[in-house]
Amino acid sequence: MISAVELRTLADYLNLKYPITLHADPDGGYVAEIKDLPGCLTQGETIEATLENINEARELWLETVYELGKTIPLPSE
Repeated sequence: MISAVELRTLADYLNLKYPITLHADPDGGYVAEIKDLPGCLTQGETIEATLENINEARELWLETVYELGKTIPLPSE
């Protein structure tokens, strides 16, 4: 198990695998969320686009929180 103490660089956090929740949007397309990273969610017209978007959102979320010096949660799985 990885501990927060072992993670020191942004690259360490970017290499973690966070579980993604993906579901169809009733209005069309798909919504993806990383529940371990509060507010990290996105949408897309296709599953592929949505997964690309959530990866970009994850990277931006981690970069922003890291630069602010705040605590980054570890993946729940």
